[in-house]
Amino acid sequence: MRQVALWGMIAAAIWAAMPVGLEAQSSVSDPAFLEDPTEILSQRDADRLLSPGGITLQWIGWDDRGPVSIAPDERGVWHVSGHQTGNDGGELEVDGTILEIGEGYFTLRGTIAITDTPDTGRECRANKTWHFAITQNRRYYRLREFEWCDRLTDYVDIYF
Repeated sequence: MRQVALWGMIAAAIWAAMPVGLEAQSSVSDPAFLEDPTEILSQRDADRLLSPGGITLQWIGWDDRGPVSIAPDERGVWHVSGHQTGNDGGELEVDGTILEIGEGYFTLRGTIAITDTPDTGRECRANKTWHFAITQNRRYYRLREFEWCDRLTDYVDIYF
């Protein structure tokens, strides 16, 4: 009986000595904890992405860019979140994590959604790995999967 009481006292002492908030830390079952840091192969492109100049979908317009934020977290995982809303109610949403930043490109794992543009009732949403690249010395990264939804060509651009 003394052994059981002794083990109970040891367990209580260990529990009491644990840092406050330890139970709230990420665990290996948390999907965010499992993400590898973003692989940066081009510091120039990483610097460009840290100062984004907006996001557009050609159906909504290129003149009124929507806001986009791109930033690494404390683990080195880069996150992207942006949207653009048109006057007619059409909307673009991009949300995900950047897997790799290379010379003139980046890959994103996440969701892209296009709603009610160019036609009311259009619904396009996919969660997968996407590829964005700079072409012809342009000042933006363009989504390279153009006809991913319903055979319409969608130009999603993230400016720097």
